[in-house]
Amino acid sequence: MHVIRRWFMFQKFYPDLYVSSTYEIDFDRLYRSGYRGLIFDIDNTLVTHGAPANDQAKQLFAHLHEIGFATCLISNNQEPRVKPFADAVHSLYIYDAHKPSTKNYEKAMEQMHTEKGNTIFIGDQMFTDVFGANRTGIPSIMVKKIHWKEEIQIVLKRRLEAIVLIGYRRYRKTHKSILE
Repeated sequence: MHVIRRWFMFQKFYPDLYVSSTYEIDFDRLYRSGYRGLIFDIDNTLVTHGAPANDQAKQLFAHLHEIGFATCLISNNQEPRVKPFADAVHSLYIYDAHKPSTKNYEKAMEQMHTEKGNTIFIGDQMFTDVFGANRTGIPSIMVKKIHWKEEIQIVLKRRLEAIVLIGYRRYRKTHKSILE
């Protein structure tokens, strides 16, 4: 029973869905399910850390906009990193977001004219991206990082994430996600 309680306390970090890649998400199905806004992290979610928008990211965002999604990038990076990427994929953006603070998740929904019930967050980090989305009250999809090369503070968080992911996998065996 003590072990169960311990895993339960980590639920605030659990994503609604955990997948290998942003590019394998069935966004058409999510749109048919009533979702209208998508908030994305950039680094290691859409491209490798620090990389510009590539053709795959540009094609994804073109498709998302074509089917009717509003999009917003929120990043803890500064504007010189975020703006060129957002411009390349034709998305709204918020830089220096201070994730996991809820303020900029809410600002993103305001900019997209969406609300908690029809917005999803997609990111690669449990303690910033997913935790912020959960605190805001929006569903989250966590993706595996694209590349191993990361800043040292992120590498240290990844080790803690690995421990929490053990509990997440046990939890998912008995609990279905609203996104599945």
